[in-house]
Amino acid sequence: MSMPHASQPVYTAGTGLNGATAAMILLHGRGATAEDILSLAAELTFAGLTFLAPQASGYTWYPNRFILPVEQNEPHLSSALGLIDGIIKQVERTIPLDYIFIGGFSQGACLASEYVIRHPRRYAGLLAFSGGYIGPLNVPREPKGDLQGMPAFLGCSDVDPHIPLQRVKETTALLQAMGAQVTEKIYPQMGHTIVEDEIDEAKRIIEESL
Repeated sequence: MSMPHASQPVYTAGTGLNGATAAMILLHGRGATAEDILSLAAELTFAGLTFLAPQASGYTWYPNRFILPVEQNEPHLSSALGLIDGIIKQVERTIPLDYIFIGGFSQGACLASEYVIRHPRRYAGLLAFSGGYIGPLNVPREPKGDLQGMPAFLGCSDVDPHIPLQRVKETTALLQAMGAQVTEKIYPQMGHTIVEDEIDEAKRIIEESL
């Protein structure tokens, strides 16, 4: 299989990995950059926390909408999930999995959610800003695996032009069925962005997990 995201650079911020006690993998949105999503590091800085943000090839993790059949986003989707897996395995050499957060915005939030659901273990937390798991609407997805009480935050507008509210609700339900402790917040007329209240929720999860 072609791996479009193989050998893509990973940018960092915060504490250096060798001296870090916790890590957060941040995934950018469609058309954006790793540097864009790393701007969150300034808002979420905690002692000992390192941030790692990979750059998608061509500035997009997968080519089509995330609610289309999964096959229509291959091989890009599998390549992106594999890239995340490789980063986590590298970080796990020095930092326990339950001190590794996974987060993202928009397409990156979808990818982060999908990774956690496909690889259910006890991460430090999932932060999904305007996103949900990947796959068609109205197709039931059975919970598989145990997230062991992992905290998760899902925040989204009720009228997001890219993220159907239905999918946010479906993602919350699936994560809860897999044992996550989910905080879901739907913001009226917010638009496709990240607001201060979402940052506050992310800070709360980080504080409670470290």
